[in-house]
Amino acid sequence: MSNLQWPELIIFTILFALVTVLGFMASRWQRGSTLDHLDEWGLGGRKFGSWITWFLLGGDLYTAYTFVAVPALVFSAGALGLYALPYTIVVYPIVLLPALRMWSVSRVRGYVTPADFVRGRFGSPILALLVAITGIVATMPYIALQLVGLEAVLRTMGINGSGVVGHLPLLVAFIILAFYTYQSGLRAPALIAFVKDILIYIVILVAIIYLPSKLGGWSHIFDTAAKKLGTPSPTTGKPAGSILLTANNQLQYATLALGSALALFLYPHSLTSVLASRGRNVIKRNMVALPAYSLVLGLLALLGYVAITAGIKPLTNAATGKPDSNTVVPLLFDGQFSSWFAGIAFAAIGIGALVPAAIMSIAAANLWTRNIYKEYIRKNATPQQEAKQAKLASLVVKLGAVVAIILLDPQYSIDLQLIGGVLILQTLPAVALALYTRWFHRWGLIAGWIVGIGWGLLILYGIPGANGKQHFGTSALPLGNLSIFGWHPFSGSQVQIYVGFVALIANLVVAAIVTVIARRMKVFNGTDDTNAEDYHADENDKDLRPIGVH
Repeated sequence: MSNLQWPELIIFTILFALVTVLGFMASRWQRGSTLDHLDEWGLGGRKFGSWITWFLLGGDLYTAYTFVAVPALVFSAGALGLYALPYTIVVYPIVLLPALRMWSVSRVRGYVTPADFVRGRFGSPILALLVAITGIVATMPYIALQLVGLEAVLRTMGINGSGVVGHLPLLVAFIILAFYTYQSGLRAPALIAFVKDILIYIVILVAIIYLPSKLGGWSHIFDTAAKKLGTPSPTTGKPAGSILLTANNQLQYATLALGSALALFLYPHSLTSVLASRGRNVIKRNMVALPAYSLVLGLLALLGYVAITAGIKPLTNAATGKPDSNTVVPLLFDGQFSSWFAGIAFAAIGIGALVPAAIMSIAAANLWTRNIYKEYIRKNATPQQEAKQAKLASLVVKLGAVVAIILLDPQYSIDLQLIGGVLILQTLPAVALALYTRWFHRWGLIAGWIVGIGWGLLILYGIPGANGKQHFGTSALPLGNLSIFGWHPFSGSQVQIYVGFVALIANLVVAAIVTVIARRMKVFNGTDDTNAEDYHADENDKDLRPIGVH
């Protein structure tokens, strides 16, 4: 760590310290009578207006995945990495109506998590438990991705030790994040999101105007990227990628974009931000305004091509001895901008990692507390005990994310999010479809979940990675490798498809078959605690459950 970039490190530290102070001060911001209730600690009092929700959702959905992982994928694979752009465009029309219904029924019934809704909708603690476990497990690698982004920035500034020292910055970030999340709950990332988004917009607008003019214009950038990506690799003998989709990855691109869009608001942290909103009109306004972030995402993704033109070579991770593709964008800023502006950019990325990591850990903690601790360990837990349990659980989740990084050590951090997406997508029938219909039998949903999760993980385990990993290498499955009880319906095909999409189809088919059988056998389908009018309630309705009352 002898090559410390002191000007960048100082500016980064100052801005990082600022948001840390804000994180602790947030405990007094718009607080209710107490933070010892999940409505207050875990959902910010359920009273965030349009502006706060816009920044909170933006800080929640546009993460280190956006700033680090997507440009790194474009840098290494080309056009395939741009799947994130259509995905974030189509997601808002898809989720608008389900999000409104989820907010209404949750506000009426006091639900804090999607598993709460499933428990009330089907009267099935088992199905709710499966949804809760899936949410927690899928969220942890997503949190890990945020910390990977932060670690990439620190490495670029010269903090790049080997062994345990190489992961020391993660532990520092974990401690800081853990303390202010523990104290302030959801209000901390909501307040910090203002600073994060302002910094991000400044950095990306400057970068997208200045860098192309410095590097010869967009035409030159695309030509250089096409030539570099099309050059055969000395290791594999094949091109690394292309700036245009090929016949083999077009299906993957489409299913990855659609699957990711369907999965996004199934993540507990996305729904946490929705449930923290004051009313349905706040959600409507945000679904209209949030695509503004998609524009920024598209510009950020193009920085992968800019990095190719600038001749960026990923920094070697001293902890693993392998090139770290997550350092591509930080290295680009470090090499092309003055130290003070690079410091601001690094702070934007670092804060952009902490905000969603905080929301994700809170959402996972809510799931543990409501759907595991209270359901199976202490049924008569008081609101104060629930809040304390959630605070402790949020610490454990963050620690689990750090452990995940050390054990998985992904070369491309986007793999973390895509694997989590395969898992969370399997809750779509029980959560999203159940907002509209109870046609699926609860045992059908359980059977579908088992098949979807099991088959999805089995497929992922059998996919090697281009970086030498033998298992969980990528989320892209060649159709020729698709096996259904030994039958290969697309034998020999090299066309790729997103694993999550394949697993979801199997999930739905099995759920439907078991549902038909269960209905014919007249198997009891549980009691629905919700009413039709619950799904249309709004903030001024007189029958709403008081906030902070269990």
